[in-house]
Amino acid sequence: MSISLNLPLELENELHDEASQLNLSLSEYILRILATRQVLENPPKNGAELVAYWQNEGIINSRPDITDSQAYARQLRRQAERRGES
Repeated sequence: MSISLNLPLELENELHDEASQLNLSLSEYILRILATRQVLENPPKNGAELVAYWQNEGIINSRPDITDSQAYARQLRRQAERRGES
C-alpha cells in the first residue's frame, strides 16, 4: 500500500534526522515507528514477554560476533574506566 502524507516541514526534518542517525531511509524509519506503536500501547508485562519482544525485534542474537557476553561487558567497563583517567 502506498500513502502520501503532507507533513509539516519541521516534523519531516526531525524524522529525517532521526532516521539518518539509525542509517535508515525516512520511509523505513516511519514504518518502524508505526510498527512499534503496539508496544507503546501494550508494553511487556513480565520478563518472558520482554524476551519474546526482543526476539521478535531481532535484538537477541543481533551480535553474533559476541560469543561471551560477560567478558564483553567486562571489556566495555574497562574501556569506560580508562576514558575517565584521561
